[in-house]
Amino acid sequence: MTSRIIRWLLASGVLLACLAVSAGIQAQTDDQVLLEVQALLVSPNAPDKTVAIERLAQADHPRALEIYALLLDSKLYFNRADDFLYVIDNVVEGAPALALLSQETSLIERRRDYRRVAINNAQRTQIRRVMAQTGLNHERMEVRVGAVQQLMGDLDQDALTLIREAYVSETHGRVRDLMAVALAIDTLTSGDEAAQRDAISVLGGSLEPRGRVALVRYVEATDQPRLKTLAEQALVGIDQQVRFYKGLETVFFGLSMGSVLVLAAIGLAITFGVMGVINMAHGELIMIGAYTTFVIQQLMPNHIGLSVLVAVPAAFIVSGLVGIAIERGVIRFLYGRPLETLLATFGVSLVLQQAVRSIFSPLNRSVQTPEWMSGMLHFNPVFAVTWNRLYIILFCLMVFFLLLLILKRTALGLQVRAVSQNRAMARAMGVRSERVDMMTFGLGSGVAGIAGVALSQLTNVGPNLGQAYIIDSFMVVVFGGVGNIWGTLVAGMTLGVANKLMEPWAGAVLAKILVLVFIILFIQKRPRGLFPQRGRAAEG
Repeated sequence: MTSRIIRWLLASGVLLACLAVSAGIQAQTDDQVLLEVQALLVSPNAPDKTVAIERLAQADHPRALEIYALLLDSKLYFNRADDFLYVIDNVVEGAPALALLSQETSLIERRRDYRRVAINNAQRTQIRRVMAQTGLNHERMEVRVGAVQQLMGDLDQDALTLIREAYVSETHGRVRDLMAVALAIDTLTSGDEAAQRDAISVLGGSLEPRGRVALVRYVEATDQPRLKTLAEQALVGIDQQVRFYKGLETVFFGLSMGSVLVLAAIGLAITFGVMGVINMAHGELIMIGAYTTFVIQQLMPNHIGLSVLVAVPAAFIVSGLVGIAIERGVIRFLYGRPLETLLATFGVSLVLQQAVRSIFSPLNRSVQTPEWMSGMLHFNPVFAVTWNRLYIILFCLMVFFLLLLILKRTALGLQVRAVSQNRAMARAMGVRSERVDMMTFGLGSGVAGIAGVALSQLTNVGPNLGQAYIIDSFMVVVFGGVGNIWGTLVAGMTLGVANKLMEPWAGAVLAKILVLVFIILFIQKRPRGLFPQRGRAAEG
């Protein structure tokens, strides 16, 4: 038994040693290739650069795509003193220069020491073709899709040959469909009648824009009536699908806008419904939440993705405490006098705006979007949704149902509902209405701060951020029913979608005016909104 263990350990050691030696040899080979490529790229002769591009492709170097991208973006330079390659974004004195081989960073002392590695149009075409060929064999599906799309931009016989070869071994449905479209575009002009009919069928079932362009050109050029009719029918089907997905895209943008309105208005609905207070400083509480996000990012510059998650509870606490201070310092002396609360909170809003200008300056601040919220989710070539807006819709629903849970399942929620329905009876039953008012105002203010976190991902953060949403928030609350958070959800989503549906033909400004006119007419018929709230706020 002991001898077996010893033999196993020896065999494992030999295997690890072989792997280490192999890795070392491969590293040396890769470094040697980079040295050869560097010597060719710094050469003043254009053919040497062509050889360098081919050498990288033949060696299948792991940094080949990186170097190709640097050449296309004109970010690869060489130092005339040592003939080493450097990656430079902007050639100015004091700017960093990253050595391509050693990955060491130095500062540019003199601009004239560095010269860009220039390539001609033929070499650019060569690089794009090599990148596409490399991309067709990449393990990630997204890279293969991008490679096919790149080849479709210049669909010559070489590109078609690459696509045909890759099509045989491709297993992913999306990539195969895109390759089939590329091959059908070629068949549409070069195949026989049966092949052209099959190509029309393939292109008619695809929403790829280049496929539609190929069908339009075919309809204009063909002299075969039956095939022309088939192509026209395929174009009609494509246009119907495009209109459908454009409608979905409009609805999605409307829901994202509605989610922002719901987040901005839901805290106002709570305070207005329970306390009867017209809080004109609600927009500034949203602004405070957005600035809290900015401050958290400044404190966590290397953890942008985590900083947004940390900012949610932080914004709730900061805005909630500010709201409690406003309620204890101003509003509690003005209960039962709504006009005076309106004027007082308007003054508070001006004070908060000026305080932010004094602390952060009047300039807008930019909040970085985390990587996991960046980019788009593609469903097909004509319909895609942005991750940040999708997350905001989901975030809005999470906040809504969490708030609903608090109001329905906690002691505070029970007291809030009791005070909103009959304050005198609630006080007679031992409910401390002043404490409930304070906590309710703090809760509504905290939710406003959370809305500020969401808004910071869509727009710049500035002292006037809240002013853009205060009127819309009041419209949502009144339309949905004062104090009813379900009404706030329905009203916010409805107004967001209606606004986006009208914008294409009415324009952004006129769409808002039409929405306002609709709300005025609706309130004339139903003064208590979609979902009227019973209690003191509704009866008054």
